[in-house]
Amino acid sequence: MVMEESEGRVQIIYPATGEVRVYSEENAPLRRITFRAGETIEDQSGTERVIDSISDEESVITYCGEGWELPEAQLNDRISVYEPMDRLRGGHVDDGTVFALRQRALEMMHTWRQSPVRGFVGGRIDLIPHQLYIAQEVGNRMAPRVLLSDEVGLGKTIEAGLILHRQLVTGRASRVLILVPESLVHQWFVEMLRKFNVWVNIFDEERCAAIEKVHPDTNPFLDDQVILCSIDHLAVNPDRAEQAKEAGWDLLVVDEAHHLEWSENGSSEEYQLVELLSQEAEGLLLLTATPEQLGQESHFARLRLLDPDRYSDFAIYKNETEHFTDIAPIANALHEGKVPTAEQRKRLEAMPGLDTKMDPETLLAGLLDR
Repeated sequence: MVMEESEGRVQIIYPATGEVRVYSEENAPLRRITFRAGETIEDQSGTERVIDSISDEESVITYCGEGWELPEAQLNDRISVYEPMDRLRGGHVDDGTVFALRQRALEMMHTWRQSPVRGFVGGRIDLIPHQLYIAQEVGNRMAPRVLLSDEVGLGKTIEAGLILHRQLVTGRASRVLILVPESLVHQWFVEMLRKFNVWVNIFDEERCAAIEKVHPDTNPFLDDQVILCSIDHLAVNPDRAEQAKEAGWDLLVVDEAHHLEWSENGSSEEYQLVELLSQEAEGLLLLTATPEQLGQESHFARLRLLDPDRYSDFAIYKNETEHFTDIAPIANALHEGKVPTAEQRKRLEAMPGLDTKMDPETLLAGLLDR
């Protein structure tokens, strides 16, 4: 507030602290803040008022509304101006070097966000090359639906963590549900936090009940974005399973998926749960043992979760698998640059659209597309 003006100097009092300062009129570090109709201001008591009109008499601005008038000297002295347009209207501008610094910082942030290794390099892990390849291949996809199938101890959890982290930091996924056996819940919590600094929220019946107690009409699975839950808990609780389905997920991660039992005659409660959730989730990661360990029917059950339209009939799948078994040796020979045997050439000639006179790359592409 201006107290006195004389001889090229201006005396200012700061009501919030009671301090008085004297500045030269030519270079005082002060800017007059003005507001416009429709904006909200506060008086010295903290009462908010919406401006209807403004009067300016003898260079003193008075803000007016229905049944009130507020001279600018009576504005709350703790009003902060943060919006760019507010700063501009108030005459608060920065030095050009500050703008250049801010621009450079934003350019560097843009470069960082476009980095192909973003989300992969921050983990406290020693990467095996195949893990990084898989994580990059899957993590860069939008709504990936993938089966991570490997031997025990080769790092499927690490691969899933890398993919999850990449999806989160790039914005490809924001809502994630992780389903694991009850015995692995806390192990997953620790792994995600220690190795990837990803905080997952453990949801059990106690947590869900506590949320519903405070907000009775709220779906508890909407309370957090990244949720870790026991598959055993949801499988035996249809109401919670339905809530989890309705919550909607960008990515569903299921560990130990080879324990989900399915046959043409029926399926386990755990399998039915994952099938229910996978129909709504955009992305799906299934962590399992190798197909050789699973068996043909069990492996088909996992593929059925990933793409129910493509894998809808087990009998058709078996016929296709037998066909793949026949052509695999031929494809390997062509890939390695070897000349197919007489028996292999005979099989190739029997396949419509293929000719042994084609160059190896064209022949291999045609073979794999069948």
